Amino acid sequence: MPPWIVASETGRLAEALVCPPDHYRWIPANAIARRTLAAGAQPGPEALAAQHRELVAALEGAGVRVHALPPEPHLPYMAYTRDSVVVTHRGPVLCQLARPERRGEYAPLLEWHAARGSRMWRLSSAGTLEGGDVHILRPGLALIGASGGRTDRAGAEQLAGWLRAEGWEVRIEPFDEHFLHLDVLFCMAAPGLAVACTEALEEGFLAWLAARRIRCIPVPYREAMRLGCNILSLGADRVISARASHALNAALRAEGLVVLDPELSLFTAGGGGPHCLTCPLARDA
Repeated sequence: MPPWIVASETGRLAEALVCPPDHYRWIPANAIARRTLAAGAQPGPEALAAQHRELVAALEGAGVRVHALPPEPHLPYMAYTRDSVVVTHRGPVLCQLARPERRGEYAPLLEWHAARGSRMWRLSSAGTLEGGDVHILRPGLALIGASGGRTDRAGAEQLAGWLRAEGWEVRIEPFDEHFLHLDVLFCMAAPGLAVACTEALEEGFLAWLAARRIRCIPVPYREAMRLGCNILSLGADRVISARASHALNAALRAEGLVVLDPELSLFTAGGGGPHCLTCPLARDA
């Protein structure tokens, strides 16, 4: 049991936190959800629960111990457990969410961790910081997106400072807040391999990745806005990617990766995929 640590996005995933979507609904909190809301009605609870069970089954089938955070009726986006807490090589960091409708998520997360003897390593207190913008590329190397819409420069600099004090190299990458979180544009798939919407990312950032021996599978803008880049590495050459990402999933398999592809369309329509729906608690080094 705790302390939980994560020193790499691509180490074998041993434990993860999810939250059942009992009270999930689309809210106009990002460009993707606003587009979805303009097109039709809210998703049904049975269909949401069925898709979430597919994700949990994929995780458990890969040997991941899945923990469930009890959902709160007034916090509909708790299902996206990535954002409220980031687990680092020193333990969990409590984030400071930007949107008013999500700020209350800190309370159940603090209670859940405390009940399991999991102590927060740090508490975000400068600006805003959200887990979808934090990428622990490998031990000693991290990336933090700062669009100003969710994670701002102050929040990114505070986390970067804590990691740099540990001897880590950290890059803070600005991007357009239209994309919500950096994990809409970029996610690690395996050691040295990422998926990225290269047409929407700065050339300097792509060169920085290449200099650190991280190669990117390109994902078109249209697919990125359907959460195509939002994948979850399970380690040991396995990933979870939404079923609708046909071209990307074929490209990942061509790289020799095993792709688990649960149906997650009701969540991606709200702005989150498998990366957003999971908070890794423990990964092998």
